[in-house]
Amino acid sequence: MNYESRSEILHVLHEQGIALKKRWGQNFLINRGAREKIAGLVAATGHETIWEIGPGLGALTVLLLQGAGRLIVFEIDRGLVRWLTQEFAGDKGFTLRQGDVLKTWPDAYTKYGMPHKVCGNLPYNSASAIILSFIMADFLPSLMVFTVQRELARRMTAAPGSKNYSGFSVLCQSMFSAVTAGELRPGSFFPQPDVVSSIITLTPNPRLRGGRERNWFFRLVRTGFASRRKTFKNNILRSPELTDEERQRILDALGRAHSLDTLRAEELGVDPLLDLARRSMG
Repeated sequence: MNYESRSEILHVLHEQGIALKKRWGQNFLINRGAREKIAGLVAATGHETIWEIGPGLGALTVLLLQGAGRLIVFEIDRGLVRWLTQEFAGDKGFTLRQGDVLKTWPDAYTKYGMPHKVCGNLPYNSASAIILSFIMADFLPSLMVFTVQRELARRMTAAPGSKNYSGFSVLCQSMFSAVTAGELRPGSFFPQPDVVSSIITLTPNPRLRGGRERNWFFRLVRTGFASRRKTFKNNILRSPELTDEERQRILDALGRAHSLDTLRAEELGVDPLLDLARRSMG
């Protein structure tokens, strides 16, 4: 089909009885240049397994199948699952996993192993949850390429002290090098969203040493950034998640770090937070 044609997309949706659902953030990428750019960034080769999240009608899927050794796609919409099955089931490199990717990707990981690369046009309302689920599970393919809302991309790449910097920024930057690879105007999609999107690439750059350190670091960031404009110390003092012994270890480590105990959470970079986690881990 012509993936740039709004009328053809509408015809297919009507013919297949597919009603788009706003809660799933179904905006098809109709800008061919953008799709080719994403496929070029993924640069799939014949020996690689690629995951695609939210294939929709398969506009990017077509390009990925030209290079990937195996393509595993994750789609939640049953109508789109029917369409994808009839369009691509004859391709031996194509595998479809139906359901919410947040619930289905761990099983796919267990069954198929770590993919080489992951890509997709992520739904705006669940993009951060999807990325966070990968971070929390130490899921580190060699490259991930996503389209996300521009504000989310800015949070992922934000510097300490900037208005977009948050605990989510810290978690992303502790595990990946995040780079924005371009912006997409609303007209690049159908239906048009109300926001500008960004293409973002994530390459593994884990700065944590292992499961115990990682879990403690994630917990420290979650509690210390409960209110990013308050001092990190005050957030720790008021956190109901910490035991008295854990809180004291953190406060002692903050005291030894001198100026850190006076900084707001949003002013603390990844490296000082990593050092703080290691000093307070116990």
